[in-house]
Amino acid sequence: MSVFSVDDLRVRFGNVQAVRGVSFDVEAGKTLAIVGESGSGKSASLLGATGLLPGSAAVGGSVLHRGQEILGLSDSELRKIRGAKIGFVFQDPLSNLHPLKTIGEQIGEAISVHQKVTRREKRERVLALLDDVGIADPQARFSDYPRHLSGGMRQRVMIAIAIALDPGLIIADEPTTALDVTVQAAILDLLKRLQEEHGTALIFVSHDLAVVSDIADDVVVMRDGIIVEKAPATEIYLRPRQDYTRELLGAARLGGPKVYARGKGWEAARPLLNVNAVARSFASRSVLDDVSFTIGEGEILGLVGESGSGKSTIGRLIAGLDRPDAGHISLKGRDYSRPGASGNVLQGDLRKSIQVVFQDPYASLNPRRRVEAILSDPFLIHGTVDRVELRENVKQLVTDVELPHDILDRLPSQLSGGQRQRVAIARAIALRPSLIVADEPVSALDITTQARIIRLLARLRDKLGVSFLFISHDLGVVGELCDRVIVLKKGQIVEAGRTQQVFERPVHTYTRRLLASIPGRQRLPADAELEDAIYG
Repeated sequence: MSVFSVDDLRVRFGNVQAVRGVSFDVEAGKTLAIVGESGSGKSASLLGATGLLPGSAAVGGSVLHRGQEILGLSDSELRKIRGAKIGFVFQDPLSNLHPLKTIGEQIGEAISVHQKVTRREKRERVLALLDDVGIADPQARFSDYPRHLSGGMRQRVMIAIAIALDPGLIIADEPTTALDVTVQAAILDLLKRLQEEHGTALIFVSHDLAVVSDIADDVVVMRDGIIVEKAPATEIYLRPRQDYTRELLGAARLGGPKVYARGKGWEAARPLLNVNAVARSFASRSVLDDVSFTIGEGEILGLVGESGSGKSTIGRLIAGLDRPDAGHISLKGRDYSRPGASGNVLQGDLRKSIQVVFQDPYASLNPRRRVEAILSDPFLIHGTVDRVELRENVKQLVTDVELPHDILDRLPSQLSGGQRQRVAIARAIALRPSLIVADEPVSALDITTQARIIRLLARLRDKLGVSFLFISHDLGVVGELCDRVIVLKKGQIVEAGRTQQVFERPVHTYTRRLLASIPGRQRLPADAELEDAIYG
């Protein structure tokens, strides 16, 4: 008997049919992966099946948990199942953990809400769970708050909560999205180990077929609220039947990152940016130590490293959002960021010359302003055009980022994640800057949208001659886009060189560990077989 069986599931929000006739099941000790782009209905299906959607959603069909129909149960009846028999691990652990409660309290609540235990018994079980999920020194961490933990450690706490009562099923909804590759690999290994030890069924939701290749027994591919393909993982990867599945496979960088050789024009170009012996500390903690590098005109330089390595701090210093404690930064030979200076870091033409694209396009766009107003701001603030020319310039911007002109009348909430990021990129290129600092610009996007944004950035570099500092934890993305790459570890550069050289002949042990952690290598066949499966 299946642990969890869904039959003809339908979910409707008002007049929108988000899920249409979805059916799947998962057995004990097995992993079912549900994959698809954002908006495909993956999360809506599972939230609807477990009674976690708001009352305004209409849910129909059948959902059996160990043979018991749970669709239509009361909230109190469902609460006895959720947590005790079905554990959940969600995408963003920081927003799903209470910021004012210690992690010991929060894991303990998962136990005491379903079972009567003494304070001593509860503490002992929490400490055992922390140890089980690989958090070092559980005694010391018991009283920590979520803000004291890294993203990977917070996700381990979420997993500890999910397994606290040894449930027969765990639903993991994008549990590794936005984590760096080594943390992602560690979380996948942890889930597999716990599954093997406890015989737990696992439903793993993801947009990335490379990630699920390392863990899935069976794969369900969703698009527009329906299942377009369902098969054992081996068949999905080697004999996909649907064009959409092949599209997802092509975007997933299976078998490791694809590094594309580029022309040598940028190598002969003059240096644009020079970072010289830069150091930065916060609260007596050194974040950057003697960092030096250059970016050439028309070059895309990748900056990679784990969370906390100092990548974003470098981006902020270059963008003029912070100052170094030592060293200096110059653009075209002109120093603009050095210790002890007062006033704005970027002034006059320098402010137009360096622009930023941030990770979350929704947070970086004003939700109350329409796209036309957002894209008009750079021209109005810097007085570069009169109002007669303004609309034509804005139309040209959306054309440059391959968006339709009717998008100008929309609010950010009316756009997809990929469209919002294109608007953010359009705003960054409005004043034709020399350099764009792109800080994790695709990590919040699904895999096919990532591929489109990568191609867009490459075309903008070729068309406009703009240089990029591309900050990312995703080495697959860096391999496809960047001319050179810098590897950062604990605030120091441990390796740098042409992307192909670094990826194919890494020198430093840390670089080799990062490359070995890239998903999609463990259970996949040779490149020739993969390409034949994807492209026919």
